[in-house]
Amino acid sequence: MGSTDEQRSAGSGRATSRDVARLAGVSHTAVSFVFNGRAEGNLSPATQERIREAAAELGYRPDPVARGLRRRRTAVIGLVTDEIASSPFAGRLLRGAMETAWDSDHLVLTVDSGGDRAKEDAAVAELLDRRVDGIIYAAMSLRRVRVPEGLHRTHSVLANCVPDDDSLPSVVPAERAGGRTAARLLLDQGHRRIALVGGQDDIASVERLRGFRDALRAEGITVPKEWIVRTGGEISGGHEGATRLLDGVPADRRPTGIFCYNDRVAAGALHAATRLGLTVPGDLSVVGYDDQEHMAAFLDPPLTSVALPHRAMGEAAARLLLDAIDTGRTPPATVRRLACPVISRSSVGPAPIR
Repeated sequence: MGSTDEQRSAGSGRATSRDVARLAGVSHTAVSFVFNGRAEGNLSPATQERIREAAAELGYRPDPVARGLRRRRTAVIGLVTDEIASSPFAGRLLRGAMETAWDSDHLVLTVDSGGDRAKEDAAVAELLDRRVDGIIYAAMSLRRVRVPEGLHRTHSVLANCVPDDDSLPSVVPAERAGGRTAARLLLDQGHRRIALVGGQDDIASVERLRGFRDALRAEGITVPKEWIVRTGGEISGGHEGATRLLDGVPADRRPTGIFCYNDRVAAGALHAATRLGLTVPGDLSVVGYDDQEHMAAFLDPPLTSVALPHRAMGEAAARLLLDAIDTGRTPPATVRRLACPVISRSSVGPAPIR
């Protein structure tokens, strides 16, 4: 009886490992050693190269299904998301996860639930039925999440969210440190009258504000209560908040720098400044957050922003999951926080002298 590899290839016209062995003039076992990662120490480099050349000439590729059956793995990981497909950052996170998985000979099967809990549970169940090696659950925005049913039945990692029962490892942005970074961008340019616009009561807003206060407190600066303006996360909120801070206020009593909850809010703040006849960064410096693709670099002026590490989150979550799959050990249920890098452009300048 032939191997599973041979049975699947019979009659298909596809080259088999035995075809490669015949062309290379080696045993079938030698071919298996090369494509199962056992060649070092068993075969000379010249023999390994001859086998690979024969495989390339024949267009031979090992059967992933057969290989998975032998190893009790499928070389596929699942990625379940809430509403990330509608997020401008989805591509970065997905690319990070998929390329990391691909480098380890894994494919990623992605399902977007649209935020429907029943669909999330069904998606996880379907992935388990397909015997994926593990699952990443990713959220569109940083928040505590109900862990979908079934995630505890396989190796699982969360990305851009934390489990409400603290039961699984997660990879998230270091939001508090990001808030400190944003404030420091303005402090280092001599700004001492700094306001914050946008955000609500979600984890990201709370953590960014904490970091913002940390940095100002370290400089002995107390932010007036009315300079923390919570107006949501859209352009309209940025316009409203900045107008409230700047319109009709004497130059020596208004903020010279504004840290915005995200780049959309920053775009609204820039609109408000222009409408009020203020120059950026001459009269007012503005810092955004997210480094939103197709937006931040194209505002007028181009926006300095603290970037969310979406690609790095995808890479780190996939690596954590693949390590668990390789070792067979579930990683501890800890939260790994990734740095949020600064993307410097033209919206921040020295504090005006008044």
